Amino acid sequence: MAKIEDIQVDDKLIEAFHLMYDYFPEGVQLVHKSKRIIALNSACASFGRHVGMVCSKHGPPEHHKGCLANKTLKGHKATWLKGPRMTPDAPEATIFWLPVDGYPDFYIHFGVHCMKHYSAPSSEDE
Repeated sequence: MAKIEDIQVDDKLIEAFHLMYDYFPEGVQLVHKSKRIIALNSACASFGRHVGMVCSKHGPPEHHKGCLANKTLKGHKATWLKGPRMTPDAPEATIFWLPVDGYPDFYIHFGVHCMKHYSAPSSEDE
C-alpha cells in the first residue's frame, strides 16, 4: 500500500495505471477525489505536474472551470467535454474523466489533441 500525502493507495492501482498509460502520447494522471495527483505519465510530467500536487492548483483558474471530476465520481460514468484549441491550427481538445472500477475515490484524467496533432504522421516525433 502506497501513501501519497494522507491518501492510502493500492499499489496494484498505481501499477495498472503505469502499464496502461506510460506511453500514451498525451498527459494522463490518476487522481484522488481530493484532486491530488496519485500517478502520472511522462507526458503529464513534461508540463509541470507531479505526484502529490493538487491538479486544480496547476494552470490558470479558467482551465478548471469545466472540471467534471465530481460528476464522474458521483455517477461512476465517463464524462468529457470539448476544450480549447491548444494552438490556432489544432483541433479542439477533448478532455476526459474516467472512473476506475473497484476504486470509487479515484479517476483517470486526460485530454486528446492537447499535446499532439494527430493529422501528422507519428514518425514526425522520431
